[in-house]
Amino acid sequence: MVHNAAGDPPWPRPSPRTLHLLRRGAELALDPPAAWIDELHAASLGGERMRPAAEDPALAEGIRRANVANLRHWAAANIARPGERVPANTGPEPLEAGRDLVRRGLDEGALDAFRAGQNVAWRHWMNVCFGLTSDPDELRALLDVSALSINTFIDDTISALSERMRAEREELTRGTHAERRAAVTLLLEGAPIGRDRAESRLRHPLSGPHTAAIVRGDPGTTPDHLEAAAEAVARAGGADHRLTVIAGATVLWVWLPIATAPPRERLAAELTAHPRVRVAVGRPGRGVDGFRRSHFDAAATQRMLAGAPSRRFARYEDVQLAALFADAAPGVEEFLHDTLGELMTADPALRETALTYIRSLGNTTLTAERSYTHRNTVVRRLNRVDELLPRPLDENPVDVAVALELLRWHSVP
Repeated sequence: MVHNAAGDPPWPRPSPRTLHLLRRGAELALDPPAAWIDELHAASLGGERMRPAAEDPALAEGIRRANVANLRHWAAANIARPGERVPANTGPEPLEAGRDLVRRGLDEGALDAFRAGQNVAWRHWMNVCFGLTSDPDELRALLDVSALSINTFIDDTISALSERMRAEREELTRGTHAERRAAVTLLLEGAPIGRDRAESRLRHPLSGPHTAAIVRGDPGTTPDHLEAAAEAVARAGGADHRLTVIAGATVLWVWLPIATAPPRERLAAELTAHPRVRVAVGRPGRGVDGFRRSHFDAAATQRMLAGAPSRRFARYEDVQLAALFADAAPGVEEFLHDTLGELMTADPALRETALTYIRSLGNTTLTAERSYTHRNTVVRRLNRVDELLPRPLDENPVDVAVALELLRWHSVP
C-alpha cells in the first residue's frame, strides 16, 4: 500500500501487469473518438439543473473544454505514472468554467456536470478494458483500480474547483462590480427595482436609448483584451461612455447610450485589431424595457454566432430571420436541402451571387456592380446556380433567399 496525506486511506499498489494494462488503456483514452466526446458533452449539459449552462454558448463551451481537459488530464497522468493517485485538474479550462458559472449566478452544484460526464466516460472505459484482456482476474483488478482512480480524481477536482468558486463568489460580492451585476440581474429578470435605485447602483442612465452588446473572447483572452474590444465597439457606435458588466471569465455585457446600432463597416474596421473576440449587438431600445430587450437580442445574436465560427460579429438584424428558426433545427435542415439542393455544398461564390441577384431584383448589371464582378461572370454563375437548384432561381426566389440567409447561421450536415 502507498500511504497518502493524513486522513486519507492507503492507496493500493497494483500489480505490474495491472499497471501495464492501465497505461495501455490510458494511451487509447488520451485521444478518444469524437462520438465519445459528443456523448460526454450531452450528458454533462443534460437535465433541468444544467439548462442555464446548456442555453448559454459561453457556459456550454466552457463545460465542453473542461470535459476534454479532465479526460486528457487523467489519461496523461496514468500514462506517466499508472495507478498513482491523479492530482486534481486545476488547469485553465476547469478554472475558467468555474469562474463563468459563478459569474452567471450558479453555485457549486453545477459541477455535478462532471459527475454526469464521468458516468459516460466510465462506460466507454469499461469497453476499453474488455478489449485489453479476457482474463477474468486481470480484468477485475484493472476495473477495481480504474474505478478508484477515476472516482477519486473527479472528487478531488470538484473539491478543488468548489473552493476556487467560493473564493470567486466572495470576490464578486464585494465592491461596485457586485452592485452593478446585482442591479443588472434584477433588471433583466423584470424584478420590481426602482429606476432611480437601479441608476444609482449602475451609475448609468436608464431613461434614454440603449444598444446592448455581448463581447466574448476566445479561450485565454485576457480582461485587457476584452476591455479594449468593448471600447472598440463603443467607438464604432459613436458612444462617449458605456456600461460594462463582467459576465464571465471571457465575456462582457455592454450597453451603449445610442439609438442606432453601430454600422457594420465601422464595427468591422474597429474589430480588425481584435481577431480573438466575437461581438453580438442587439436592437436599440429606450428606457428599462429597451435596456432589457436589447440585451436579450444580443444574447440571441450570440447564440447564432456560435453556429457560424467564421464570423466575428453580427447585429440582431443580421440574424433575426435565422433566429426565428433556431429552435426548429430538423425542419430547417429539411427546408434547406429541399430548397437549395446541391447549391448547399457548392462554391460559396455561387451562393453569394444568387443572394445578391435576388436582392438586386433580378438585375444582373446591378448584381455585378455590388459583387465587384464582371457581368459575364455573374451570368455564368447564375446559370450554374440554376443547374444546382431543384427549381430555377427565377421560379423560386423568395424561398431561395430565405434558405441562403438561414445557411449563413445554421451548421447543416
